[in-house]
Amino acid sequence: MTASSHASLARRLGPVDAAAIIVSNVIGGGILFSPPQVAANVPNPWLFLGTWLAGGALAFAGAMAYAELATLRPRAGGEYVYLDAAFGRIAAFLTGWTSFVAGFSGAIATSAVVFAFYLGRFVPGVSDAPLLVVPIPWIPLTVSRQALVALAVIALMCGIHVRGVGPGRIVGNVLAALKVSAFVVFIALGLSIGTGSVANLQISAGAVAPASWLLALVPVMFTYSGWNAASYVAEEIRDPGRNVPLALAVGTIAVVAIYFLLNLLYLYVFPVGTLATVKGSVLDVIADQLLGARAGDVMGVVSMVSLAASISAMTIAGPRVYYAMARDGVFLPSAARVHPRYRTPAVSIIAQSLWSGLLVLSGGASALIRYTGFAIVLFAGVAVAALFVLRWREPSAPRPFKALGYPFAPAVFAVASFLIVANAIYSDPRPSGAGVLIILAGIPLYLILARRQVSASTGQAVTR
Repeated sequence: MTASSHASLARRLGPVDAAAIIVSNVIGGGILFSPPQVAANVPNPWLFLGTWLAGGALAFAGAMAYAELATLRPRAGGEYVYLDAAFGRIAAFLTGWTSFVAGFSGAIATSAVVFAFYLGRFVPGVSDAPLLVVPIPWIPLTVSRQALVALAVIALMCGIHVRGVGPGRIVGNVLAALKVSAFVVFIALGLSIGTGSVANLQISAGAVAPASWLLALVPVMFTYSGWNAASYVAEEIRDPGRNVPLALAVGTIAVVAIYFLLNLLYLYVFPVGTLATVKGSVLDVIADQLLGARAGDVMGVVSMVSLAASISAMTIAGPRVYYAMARDGVFLPSAARVHPRYRTPAVSIIAQSLWSGLLVLSGGASALIRYTGFAIVLFAGVAVAALFVLRWREPSAPRPFKALGYPFAPAVFAVASFLIVANAIYSDPRPSGAGVLIILAGIPLYLILARRQVSASTGQAVTR
């Protein structure tokens, strides 16, 4: 009998909780730093805004496909579960492997470092000056005050979410509410009393090639990534047939609206050509320009809240993937343990936090995300393609919710995802090639874990 058989995950989350996880998971560091990159590839203001709307439409189409998949199989793990059902265990393992190595852990590490950077604006002693360097070959670990703050944030969120869905839900909901309220107020103030010009919407900085537009969709889709967060916790949502689709729809629409209005505000302040040259956090620069230097400090606090909310949401979502993998015997067995009192996948949460902390100290998080960013789009596209496979393979299976716009909308999402990935690999082959190698590096590990699972199963059969 495994540890996971003694306790199981409990359905304690409602639609508001799940929608808050989506909003917190999506709105993080991406919207602070990616708009200049998008503006550089799409130097036309209306096409720039259209790129964000296109990304939002794709995210919503994907969310509705995930809603059907999650109600068909309301289990923890998200696309790991869907790829396992449609394409086999090794395909599922590779998405989970990528999530652990870079997808969730790398994003948590990066967000924690940026959080510490913002804190340094208010606490001068929080700097990235090295206090200690551990000379490990190839990956020296650098300890600084900034790194210590980042580690403390990761550890805090780990502790909260290990102690149960209840405390995690409260913290997540409060942070999500603060985040959304702050952005809405900032947008309203910026467009009503801020210093800007509507004429910026008519100023173009160059032509837009189709390949450049597709390439711009990579950071846009990365910035939208997390719209599927509710699917990872489907096993803990009450009445998943109703609440998972509701959470996915509400959470995704809220994010699309906020992103569109934020980018409209950015163009209200700067022409698209100037926006493309902004370094660092766009939000800080825009706040300073709109409302004065003190506003930049206020938005620094808002950014810290936003980043903390994102770290919280990813600390909830990611470990459910590793828990599902371990339950199937293709991850460390201890990761399948559910805490008998708190009813959380405690070992998975701690493992993700430890790896995130290592990425903070090694400085490797940003590189991993750069290398594997396209994989987020790739695996989401493959998961949506699984919808077609399962419709064909299991036509009579009960489906409490069916994807809106089927088959057109999910087909467009899947095709667009594959085109974006192909264009990213073609246009920027070095980091994408490195990302492919990182993903494929999971295959030997899968074979080892799968062989061990077969041996364990054989041993149990002989014992019986």
